[in-house]
Amino acid sequence: MKRSFLSFVLVVLFLGPVWAHGYKIGALDIAHPWTRATPKGAAIAGGYLSITNKGTTPDRLVGGSLSIADRLEIHEMKMQGTVMQMRPLPAGLEIKPGATVELKPGSFHLMFMGLKEPVVVGKRVKGTLVFEKAGTIEVEYAVEPVGQTPGHPNH
Repeated sequence: MKRSFLSFVLVVLFLGPVWAHGYKIGALDIAHPWTRATPKGAAIAGGYLSITNKGTTPDRLVGGSLSIADRLEIHEMKMQGTVMQMRPLPAGLEIKPGATVELKPGSFHLMFMGLKEPVVVGKRVKGTLVFEKAGTIEVEYAVEPVGQTPGHPNH
C-alpha cells in the first residue's frame, strides 16, 4: 500500500507540470496553448488556447510570434449565411473582465504564417503572445496529432 501511494505521489510530482500547461501574465490566465502537426511543406498552422481575464478591466490579444513561423495573425471563423468565412482581426481580440475567450478550431484562432519547418508531434514550439495592457509572455505550444483536439483546457 505504501509503495502504491509513493508511486502515485512521484507521478504527480513529475508529471504535474506536464499536465498543467498554463501561463499567467497580469490578470490573464492562459491555458494549454496547442497546435496540430503539419505535413512537410505546409506553409501555415493554427494555434489554439484559452484566455481568462480575472481582472476588472478589459485587455486585448494584439499579436505574438512563433519561433518557426514568419508571422502570427489573430483570426475569426464564422458562418455568413451558409458559408464559413475566415478573416484576420487586425485590431486583435478583446478579453472582457471575468470572461474566458477560447481560441479553437472553427472559431477564434491564431494563424502561424510562413512556417520554416514542419510542426512535429511530441515537440513543443516556443512563441510569444502580446497583450495590449498585460504585455508580452513567452509560451510553448503542445503539438497534437492531425485531427485531434485536446478535451480539456489543461490537457
